[in-house]
This record gives sequence, C-alpha cells and structure tokens, in this order.
Amino acid sequence: MMRIHRVLFAVALVAAVPQFVHAEKKYGPGASDTEIKIGSTNPYSGPASAYGTIGRAESAYFKMINDQGGVNGRKINFISLDDGYSPPRTVEQVRKLIEQEQVLFLAGTLGTPPNSAIHKYVNAKGVPHIFVNTGATKWGDPKNFPWTMGFNLNYQAEGHIYAQYILDNKPDAKIAILFQNDDYGKDYVKGLKDGLGDKAAKMIVAEVSYEVTDPTVDSQIVTLKASGADTFYNVTTPKFAAQAIRKIYDMGWKPLHILNNVSISVGSVLTPAGLDKSVGLISAAYWKDPVDPQWQNDPGFKEYAAWFKKYYPEGDIRDSFNVSGYLIAQGVVHVLKACGDDLSRENVMKQMASIRDLQLPMMLPGIKWNTGPDDFFLIESAQLARFDGKEWARFGKIIGR
Repeated sequence: MMRIHRVLFAVALVAAVPQFVHAEKKYGPGASDTEIKIGSTNPYSGPASAYGTIGRAESAYFKMINDQGGVNGRKINFISLDDGYSPPRTVEQVRKLIEQEQVLFLAGTLGTPPNSAIHKYVNAKGVPHIFVNTGATKWGDPKNFPWTMGFNLNYQAEGHIYAQYILDNKPDAKIAILFQNDDYGKDYVKGLKDGLGDKAAKMIVAEVSYEVTDPTVDSQIVTLKASGADTFYNVTTPKFAAQAIRKIYDMGWKPLHILNNVSISVGSVLTPAGLDKSVGLISAAYWKDPVDPQWQNDPGFKEYAAWFKKYYPEGDIRDSFNVSGYLIAQGVVHVLKACGDDLSRENVMKQMASIRDLQLPMMLPGIKWNTGPDDFFLIESAQLARFDGKEWARFGKIIGR
C-alpha cells in the first residue's frame, strides 16, 4: 500500500511540473505580482517647463489604466521627477530612480541634453530607456546603445523633409537658421544641410545659436533678419519659439518660416506668441492636433477628449504636448501587455523592439509604429502642415516610410 501511495505521489508531482513551468513568472527590479515601477524625468520647472504637461498627461493616463485594473493585473507606479531641463540634475534624478527607487525601466524622459547626459549610464546599467521624448538620431543605435530607443520622428529625418520642401517650392531661398546650441539643435541643422546637399553652402546665409539659459533670442533674430534671408529655419524649444515668432512679426520681417515639430503646440507656443503672428508657419506633424476641427467627431479624438476631461481636467486640451504624453503612455502599456508575466528588463527591451504596424488612434491616419532588433526608429513618417491662424492645416502626402 505504501508503494502505491509513493507511485501516485510521484505521478502527481510529475503532472504538476509542466503547470509550474507554465505559470512561472520573471521579474526584474520594480516588478512584482501587484506593481510595475516605471521612472521618468520631465522639466516641470526651468526654461523648458512648457513640456512639463507631457509628464502630467502620462501620469493621468496611467491613473486611468490603474483604475481599470492595471496591466495584466499589476498597477503602474509611475515616478516622474523634475530635472528642470538641466543635464546634471537629470543624472542625479535618474540615479535616484534606478539605484534607490529600483524602477524596472525609464520611459518618456524628455530632452536631448538631459538624455545625452544619462545615455551611457543607463546602457551600462542595462536599464531599458524607452520612448525617449526627443528625436535625436543617436537614440536609434541598437549596436552601441541597445537599451535606448526614442519616441519622436528623428530630427535629421525631419530636417530632410523641410529641405525637400524648400528645394521644391523655393529653390533660390536664402536661409537663416536659429538653433539651440546642443545636440538637439545641431541634429536638426545637420538634417536640413544634408537634405539640401551641395546647395546648402549657397542657400544658407546665416546661422546663429542660443543657449537655454539665455533670457531671450531677440538679438539673434535681429542678426538673422540683417542677413537678407527670406527663409527662416526655427530650431527652438517652446519658450524661445514663441519669442522668435513674436519678434519676427513685430520687426515686419516676413520670411518663409519653418518651425520644428517639437514647438508646434497651439496652446503652449503659438497662443503665447500670438495666433495672428503665427499665420503661415510651416512644420511637420505626425499626430492629431486637438484643435483641428476635422478631428472633433473622430472616434480616436473623442476617446482622448473623454480621458482628458476625467483624468486631466486641470490641463489645456488645446495643447498638443498632451497628445505626446498620451501616446507615450499608450506605448508603454502596449509594451507591458506584450511582456505578459515576463517582466524582466531584457523582455521589456525585446518587446519594445518588436512593435509591428501599430496604429494608435491619436496618430495621423497612415502613420504607424514599427521597430525591430536592428531598427530603433519608432516613427519614420510625417505630413507637412501650415498654420492658418486657428489650427495646423495639413497638406501634401505622408512623407517617409
């Protein structure tokens, strides 16, 4: 009888093994049966504080997800710290997130200079550094930085789009450039020059930079107008973009004005600058502008508006930066769902590099997210748009892949 019991016990044990293996869960730092801890930095203060609303929108989206039960039964603990757009402070805050808070990964950290300061550190630590909220080309380098992947259309690709527009529509343009004196600004300038090719040297008649610590860019605008340029390439963050738009109008200078995508918010940039002073601006867009009338009955926008009203009522729904935060948070949830019960850092990065034809409701129609082990550029297409005094009116076809 004892032998029979032993045999039955052995059979039961063997039968249980596959079930145990099937149910096995993997957790990296910050992950458990009940929680997923995610870190981020945003400039809630300082010269780029207009971007702070992005982090607040991300927090609001995760609040909605948690109210719905979380992701695969786990609540998201989103820890977003203020770095003031100051690289040394970003380093300090990210070390805190990784070494003290023990977050599973970083998502939506904002700004090229701040992210450049932590780029090597997070890769040395093997911490996923995903949906980096800047379009610097360096975020798409899986060979040398396998733990970092960007969010925005990369700045050089965007610069190529503007170059092609100028060549097609104003081939004899005299171009003046204002750019932020860091990797962000230089990336945009390189993209334009590469796109213009051998014509760049002749077409670009003036280049002036500014520092993020400068109070204004008024003197730079005066210098650029004096160059005789009839085309202005405005590579600035929101505060300085608004200043440049206003100064150009007040001086009576009327160049073809191309504004980089990261400063096209109607709420945070064009309204402070003056909507009347912003008429005619050209930029590139890849998500739906919340003030564009054509989207008011769009199901994706209705869903966005309902979320905004309930979870971020203190925000400005006209501010397209909030769309950025919404999309980044949606992307994070997509990756976490794909991870299932394997919440190791390695699997987070694997799923981030396995996004296929993802069409999110607030992206422009036809612009999908795609990544791969050797393709770390998430968004690779856009459409040109012109500001008409109320909203960005898109024109032409989708450009890019």
